[in-house]
Amino acid sequence: MGELRPLGDDLTDTSRALAQALRELFEGLEVSVRRYAARRRRDPGTFSRYLNGTRLPPWQVIMDLFADLAEHRGTAVTGEAIEFVRGLYGSAVDAGSSPKHAVEILEQQLADADRVSRRSIVRGDVLGDALLDRTHRIADLEVRLNQLEADRMAERERADRLAAAHPDVSGLLQARSALEAEVSRLGRELREAREQRAAAEARCALLERQLEAVEQQPVTAAALPTALPSGAPRSGSGPGPGPGSGRGPGPGSRVLPKILIVDDQPDNLLAMSAVLETLDQDLVTVSSGREALKALLDHDDFAVIIMDVQMPEMDGYETCAHIKRRPRTRDVPIIFLTAMGMDPEHSARGYAAGAVDYISKPFDPWALRAKVAVFTSIYLERHAAGR
Repeated sequence: MGELRPLGDDLTDTSRALAQALRELFEGLEVSVRRYAARRRRDPGTFSRYLNGTRLPPWQVIMDLFADLAEHRGTAVTGEAIEFVRGLYGSAVDAGSSPKHAVEILEQQLADADRVSRRSIVRGDVLGDALLDRTHRIADLEVRLNQLEADRMAERERADRLAAAHPDVSGLLQARSALEAEVSRLGRELREAREQRAAAEARCALLERQLEAVEQQPVTAAALPTALPSGAPRSGSGPGPGPGSGRGPGPGSRVLPKILIVDDQPDNLLAMSAVLETLDQDLVTVSSGREALKALLDHDDFAVIIMDVQMPEMDGYETCAHIKRRPRTRDVPIIFLTAMGMDPEHSARGYAAGAVDYISKPFDPWALRAKVAVFTSIYLERHAAGR
């Protein structure tokens, strides 16, 4: 772990160029990988993969290398050196992101949603059959009870009298009560299964639209997403919006759909802003759940909210719950951004909290753009229809 391994032969040109530049920076520190990782409180294996070109590091890792090298040498790193590495980094990001990868992500989500829908159908059928069976059994008991009933009286008096006159009536009444309780439970479970299927079908429809959006994105140099985790622009471009900012429309321009981005990491906010800034939208970024709730009070009519799940103080689940409790904001769609991957347990919890979609970190720029574009289209469609 202390020595750098040779670069693999299977690296792309862009990954190799970036890895070589990072290795030169690191070698200037004259320390082992393990020691430097301990200094920066990072996993040595992960940091080694950064230097070997097999994993793309966050931009902050590279800036830390520049800062530590400047401290070690006692001289500042030149702006030209930073811009050179920034260019290599941007090329590596673009090369590692493609519509094909986004399609793979969305197709996996579509397969998951389809599986939930099919399971809900099967469960609904089973519950429906069980419910019908219990209903028929209750009807049979009613017939037997009516046969034993001597006259019509109040329910309690009838039950007490019948139980006293016919010892077997008490057992029939208990059986009927048990079946009625089971019918109530099965009815609730059937409704839940149907709601689960409806939600899964809605997700399938969304994901199919997102797949179409990916296929329609032009693959040109100007249209490629610039997903630099630092949000730092490439040479010649301006910075993305910072936390708490909104890019409002200029004088005389039409009102743009608003997108709220919530993440406690500034690098993530800037990265998502860089990916989405080419879309025809007004981006508002905040760094906490509380700031998100305030932004929803200060700004009207968001088309979609992109929210990090793991935030201090108020996490994404709690923030989402607050948003859904407010009549004014309960219908705003929320996309959860999670570092916990596509684990069904976490995605199920997100859907239960009120999210309508999710994407995992590190996020795919094409997939994120497709998801936001679809929700923006739905927003515009509803407004055009006067809803």
